[in-house]
Amino acid sequence: MTTKPKVRKFRIRRSSPLATSPEQVDDAVQTDRGETPPNEPARPEKPAAPQKAEAPSAAPQPSAFQDANVSSSDEVAAEDDMAALRREGLTGRQLRMARRLAQKHGLAPTSDFDAVRLLRARGIDPFERANMLELVVPEQGSGQPRESRVQLPQTRAPDSLPSTELGNPGQPRPDPRAARAREIQLIQRDIARRRRRKSLLLMSRLAFLVGLPTLIAGYYFYVIATPMYATKSEFVIQQADAAAPGSLGGLFSGTGFATSQDSIAVQSYLQSRDAMLRLDADEGFKAHFSDPSIDAIQRLPENPTNEQAYKVFSKNVEIGYDPSEGIVKMEVVAASPEVSAEWSNRLIEYAEEQVDNLTQRLRADQMQGAMDSFEDAEAKMMAAQSRVLELQEKLGVLDPTAETGGVMTQITTFEVQLQEKRLQLQQLLDNRRPNQARVDGVRGDISRLETLIASLRGQLTDGGGSASSLAQISGQLRMAEVDLQTRTLLMQQALQQLETARIEANRQTRYLSMGVTPVPPDEATYPRAFENTLLAFLIFSGLYLMISLTSSILREQVSA
Repeated sequence: MTTKPKVRKFRIRRSSPLATSPEQVDDAVQTDRGETPPNEPARPEKPAAPQKAEAPSAAPQPSAFQDANVSSSDEVAAEDDMAALRREGLTGRQLRMARRLAQKHGLAPTSDFDAVRLLRARGIDPFERANMLELVVPEQGSGQPRESRVQLPQTRAPDSLPSTELGNPGQPRPDPRAARAREIQLIQRDIARRRRRKSLLLMSRLAFLVGLPTLIAGYYFYVIATPMYATKSEFVIQQADAAAPGSLGGLFSGTGFATSQDSIAVQSYLQSRDAMLRLDADEGFKAHFSDPSIDAIQRLPENPTNEQAYKVFSKNVEIGYDPSEGIVKMEVVAASPEVSAEWSNRLIEYAEEQVDNLTQRLRADQMQGAMDSFEDAEAKMMAAQSRVLELQEKLGVLDPTAETGGVMTQITTFEVQLQEKRLQLQQLLDNRRPNQARVDGVRGDISRLETLIASLRGQLTDGGGSASSLAQISGQLRMAEVDLQTRTLLMQQALQQLETARIEANRQTRYLSMGVTPVPPDEATYPRAFENTLLAFLIFSGLYLMISLTSSILREQVSA
């Protein structure tokens, strides 16, 4: 990296009466350099003035001619400092703060930048957040030596190393830009080193907390895990008959909602401990999963408890129900395909029994009530029929209505004959000289007819004193027949109710319709090595992320 050559700066005071021509300016420059002007003879050198102790550099003091024409090195240095301060980009607030601080220290700056320069020349940082007591300057005549307080970080003493712009040509100084570039490079290297260290720590944590558990899980699924065979089956629960038309239940007939309760009940039963115990008693569920050929994670211990067996049963027997279609899906997992298919068939048989038991009590109650009502009506009808027969046998009247009708017919016939005899007698009596024998004969016929009619009427009313009258017999038989008709009607209604209950009981019958029959698989279904390994990786990654976020939040809260 090359740097621009530095030259000594001079300033011409235009207000000076000596700087009136360019020749004089050139002479002044040559004089400052130690040369004799061409238009003026050489002058004897004057003794050099003693240097002040507080001079910032060892540069020679300019002559009186130079003071009148060219700025001194202190002024040039001050201008350079001012230019550097302007390049720093200080804000207006910082400049106002520097001016107030310079006034507190008894300085007389010409501008805000000059105030910053004067404060830094005294070793005071105008932008440092210091206590107001530190700004109090002790008096000169207090007798106590004033300690120089440096408030800015100093890398070198200002008196020992002069500025590069005003230094001696024979003593080169290091370039500050190169030094700053080296420092920036060191900082970048440190940042890169810390980033590499953090990356290595992150990779090591990921490898230990995520990679190693995932590797162990993958090794188990690919090498150690025992292959399992799953048999799938599907069935639907249906009714024997549809609901009656016009009822609310007919709205859901033919859909899964009609048998949703039964399907849910069957699903719960197949996942219960009762089903597991029946399967163990029939097919040896515990003995199958206690086989030493199964890996230790999936194997049951010797003489397992029901709870241990039920946990394995819940994992290997999965029952699902689709409410939209009403289909029950079942998956049975075992170490052998034949055993898996046999277990599926057994569980389907258990489901059929459970479905039949769900409505058995309802159907039995309906049939029992209808049967009891029918039997009672039938018994009462038989009793009424026996009463009618008993009255007929006791009274000797088969049909009181027919008997009464016959008697009334006879009475009517005899009354007609009686009226004829009376008309004949009246006809005989209308003669002046009636035949007495014929009159007496007609009167005798009338008397006999009246006696016969009275006798017949007596049979209808009092029955001749000893026996029951025909009216009483007719009343008793009529009441018995009405009772018989009523019992017969009740028996018919009970019979109809019995038939309705039988139809309803048949409608309440449920049965299973197989959609997918159990077929033993020819290849192992589980374990799914790739999917399970990927799932383990995602789980461990999520756990690591949660732990990292939690620790970061706690660390931030503690540090705050």
